Amino acid sequence: MKIAIIGTGNLGKSIAKGLITNNAITTLYLTKRNLSDIQELDGYKNVILTTDNIEAVKQSDILIFAVQPAHFEAILNDIKPHLTENHVLISTITGFLIPKIEKIVGEDIFIIRAMPNTAIAVGKSMTCLCCNEKGEKRIKIAEAIFNRLGHSLKIPESQMQAATVVCASGIAFWMRLIRATTQAAIQLGFDAKEAQELAMYTSEGAANLLITNGDHPEEEIDRVTTPMGCTIEGLNEMEHKGLSSSLIQGMVASFKKINSIKKEQI
Repeated sequence: MKIAIIGTGNLGKSIAKGLITNNAITTLYLTKRNLSDIQELDGYKNVILTTDNIEAVKQSDILIFAVQPAHFEAILNDIKPHLTENHVLISTITGFLIPKIEKIVGEDIFIIRAMPNTAIAVGKSMTCLCCNEKGEKRIKIAEAIFNRLGHSLKIPESQMQAATVVCASGIAFWMRLIRATTQAAIQLGFDAKEAQELAMYTSEGAANLLITNGDHPEEEIDRVTTPMGCTIEGLNEMEHKGLSSSLIQGMVASFKKINSIKKEQI
């Protein structure tokens, strides 16, 4: 694949590393105003660093945009005359809706929005994808790219705000749960390093059980709870204190906040 990443900041750099590691490129153009920030990617085979967005567009078929929202419209206007019927535009810019992109570049362009999370840096992102009508014909390309960097799911654009809460903000929510588990482990006698190790790998194991077995969480819970045992005692105490309801209420609060920000921007 001939790919360009327009705006190789932290997210763009993570995507680039994943593509390079997985040999997913024919050529990879990386653009940034200050190339010294991405010199670590120089020297890889078929990877070209440049400050010239237009040159990157001309030499590529798939364009991944990872720029600041305030710069995106100007960049689209700059590259618009150089877009062809073969170009696929993949935007990672939060809140920049497909109709707005279409208004700038036209409806007859393959347009896809991608919402990855910070775990993309370690190849474990949960990335949500949506597209315009034209983009339906190229959505498999985006899925192939982001499945190399974790897991992807195609959703309607109307759900992208909610996906931001569940997946992007969700990283922070899970970090807080892991931190709480770490604190409990310290109280139970482990030193801080051991406690975090126990919390991290237990969390990873729980997720992988569901991913691998395809079970509902309650099925896995049933496997470790016994009548009058310590596990059900702990679970019931957590529920009495509002664990599930607090998490749900927190996510709903985040969703309300992201919607209020969107309205202010409009």
